[in-house]
Amino acid sequence: MLGAGLGTRLRPLTENLPKPLVPIGGTPLVTHALRHLSSVGVRETIINTHHAAHRWAEAFPDFRFENLHLSFRHEPVLLDTGGGLKNVQDFLEHSGTFWIYNGDILTDLPLVKAWTHHTRQKNLVTMVLRSTQEPRHVAIDTDSRIVDIRGMLGTGRNGDFLFTGIHLVEPAIFQYIPRVEVKSIIPIYLDLIRQGLPVGGAVVDEGRWSDVGTVDEYARVSGPQGPSAPSSGNQNPTTSRR
Repeated sequence: MLGAGLGTRLRPLTENLPKPLVPIGGTPLVTHALRHLSSVGVRETIINTHHAAHRWAEAFPDFRFENLHLSFRHEPVLLDTGGGLKNVQDFLEHSGTFWIYNGDILTDLPLVKAWTHHTRQKNLVTMVLRSTQEPRHVAIDTDSRIVDIRGMLGTGRNGDFLFTGIHLVEPAIFQYIPRVEVKSIIPIYLDLIRQGLPVGGAVVDEGRWSDVGTVDEYARVSGPQGPSAPSSGNQNPTTSRR
């Protein structure tokens, strides 16, 4: 789980608190994400940290949340999403298919639908998308393969789908990330697309989704009724960890 950002757009709430730990409905924002992942069979997760890293140990002193075991990987220098992923290769490379999940989103979209799509398409990467919200920066073809992101591959397509900040990834991706460095995951995905590797998009419009990245959006969603956790009955056989 990605938890190392500075949360500058949420200040002053994040002056001394990582963004995923801001309270939503009386519990840290990240606990909603952890329950969401737990509902599809995830039992271990690793969270990268940077700003106010000590607050994570205060929030989870026994390195557990309900039935999830939590690990943390501190980044003295922010590595961005791609560098942060490479930095936890040792934790994930033998885990089978794993989830990447932004720590600042609040959603109850059905993850099992994305999992089914990913396994059926045999993708290396599947980005979970929505067609009903903004900003829309991802373009896909009729086979649900991603063909462009923000028009950066020169297709002339700026995108028709929002990227939710949730991905399903195969451990083979690490061979395409040569080193730990400050780098976003998006250029890595674009390189995979250029090579003709299967980078797909699973469109999941069901449920609710919010990027809790600004003070205004936080105010909108931080009442007592945030998105409810998905049903624990939709279990998935994965033991994926991030």
